[in-house]
Amino acid sequence: MSKPSSNRPSSRLPPPRRDWALFLDFDGTLVSLEAHPDDVHVSPRLKALLGELDRTFDGAVAVVSGRPLDQLERLLAPVSLPMAGIHGLEWRDADGTRHTAIDQPAQLASCRDALAAFVEGHPGLHYEDKGVSLTLHYRGAPELDEACHEFFEAQHRALGDTFELISGKCVLELRPGGYHKGTAVARLLDETPAFQARTPVFIGDDVTDEDAFRVVNARGGHAVRVGSQGETAASCYLESVQEVLTWLESLAAQGA
Repeated sequence: MSKPSSNRPSSRLPPPRRDWALFLDFDGTLVSLEAHPDDVHVSPRLKALLGELDRTFDGAVAVVSGRPLDQLERLLAPVSLPMAGIHGLEWRDADGTRHTAIDQPAQLASCRDALAAFVEGHPGLHYEDKGVSLTLHYRGAPELDEACHEFFEAQHRALGDTFELISGKCVLELRPGGYHKGTAVARLLDETPAFQARTPVFIGDDVTDEDAFRVVNARGGHAVRVGSQGETAASCYLESVQEVLTWLESLAAQGA
């Protein structure tokens, strides 16, 4: 995963255009971050908005998330959009056809057992076994930040360089290298007709979105960060989830 640049984003947003391809992170962008991933609630308002955006941009709207596809589909049903899950390790077309980049890595077996034991011994932690990756959430116990990093760094060393250790907002993930939100965006732009020959716009809030920001920038698009603090490759920002939703509603209302 690429490191963010030292660019400081601007509050000036790009003027809307109908030829955009819109890529949306989920947690921290469309919905507020919660201590446990299962605590997230998707409002009817958001589902309706995604449908309106899909019509406005002629099908060139996708959700790109670290969550597995199963979770995204359950949370967003009955909305049917292209989606990329687990940072691009799996994805689905608008018609529901699913694709997986790789098979479940056998090397993660020993890490699963160690992670389960670590979480059991530390109240406030939660982990997800996504099959192709392992994720540790410590938003419910932020005082364990150092211990969580030390544990995952040890697991990463045991797995070797074919895996990446990703650090986000009170979350750590071990995943196979070479796949990230940037590759997910590039795949949609290159291989999905609805997204081709369009200007990409990506909205995201965390370190894992920086790869997508860089891909979008390289293709003449717009990278929008949620939150103005910290280094980023994004060129502009919205301050909160509420500001994201308000801006997206304005795009839908104007027909871009």
